[in-house]
Amino acid sequence: MNATTDRIRRQVSDLHHQLVRYGLVVWTAGNVSGRVPGEELFVIKPSGVPYDELTPGNMILCDLDGNVVEGEHAPSSDTAAHAYVYRHLPEVGGVVHTHSTYACAWAARGEAVPCVLTAMADEFGAEIPVGPFALIGDDSIGRGIVETLRGHRSPAVLMQSHGVFTIGRDAEAAVKAAVMCEDVARTVHLSRQLGEPLPIAQADIDRLNHRYQNVYGQKSVDR
Repeated sequence: MNATTDRIRRQVSDLHHQLVRYGLVVWTAGNVSGRVPGEELFVIKPSGVPYDELTPGNMILCDLDGNVVEGEHAPSSDTAAHAYVYRHLPEVGGVVHTHSTYACAWAARGEAVPCVLTAMADEFGAEIPVGPFALIGDDSIGRGIVETLRGHRSPAVLMQSHGVFTIGRDAEAAVKAAVMCEDVARTVHLSRQLGEPLPIAQADIDRLNHRYQNVYGQKSVDR
């Protein structure tokens, strides 16, 4: 394969270790995938392989129907869901799935995480919504992700009784959203043990999100 595909293989492999670093996964659960720019392909991890054994060489290359194009292992059991997202949301370059503890606690209740923190307004621009219950095995989960997130600011969805799926412009952005999702799910859960969290006015959420998405951080400068 070409240099671009090799780069995505390395990126996706490395990002799986970030899921472990931030405590978002246990055993072999969870997965990261990345779209190959300019191709109808994406890279995803193999099913059931321990995280410390993941390498660029054992990442699986799939087409956008979820068929294996290159790889010696079976792809992740969530491959159909990732493929569905890539087919229907062409702006998405990365997808992540985790069973992180606090976010899953909200998913088990079928309850959205309300936007009550400025960090949530920055990253998500809204509540973190709940998607429908769906079983693994076909593209039902993918349909639920797309139906919930299409037109929504949040890059994260809590699939009811299942876990977290996040999307991003690339795989790194999707991993960041998964990390932030767990962080705010934990904080809002702890806040509710003390009382009802205070809402943030929608106009302020809008301003915070616009600033974070368009002003915050370092911007590239053409020279």
